[in-house]
Amino acid sequence: HVQLVESGGGSVQAGTSLILSCAAVGRTYPNYVMGWFRQAPGKEREGVAAIYLRSGSTYYADCVKGRFTISRDARKNIMYLQMSGLKPEDTAIYYCAALCRGQWDSPDCTYWGQGTQVTVS
Repeated sequence: HVQLVESGGGSVQAGTSLILSCAAVGRTYPNYVMGWFRQAPGKEREGVAAIYLRSGSTYYADCVKGRFTISRDARKNIMYLQMSGLKPEDTAIYYCAALCRGQWDSPDCTYWGQGTQVTVS
C-alpha cells in the first residue's frame, strides 16, 4: 500500500511559478507510472504529466508543455511538478497518483493523493 501526500498548492498571480510535491509513504516499485492530474470545477479529471519510473520517460499534456516539469527524487521518494508561466486556466485541484495503467493520461490509477488547490488569477 502507498499513501500519497501532496503539498505546495496556493493562490498565485498569472505568470508566476509554483512547485507541487507528492511524498510517497510506502514502497514504490520500478514498474510504477506516477502522474499529476487536475480537475477544474465542472470538468473531468485530466492528465497533466506523468513519469515512468523504470525508464524515466516523461509525458505532458499539450497545454502545459514547456511550462510544467515533472520530476522525482528517488532517494526521498518525492515527485514534483514545477509549474511556471501559470495561467488562469491552470486553476484546478491537482492530484498526484501512482500505479497508473493504460495511456499515460488515463486516470486509471490505484493510489491517489488528497488533492491540492491551485488558483491562478
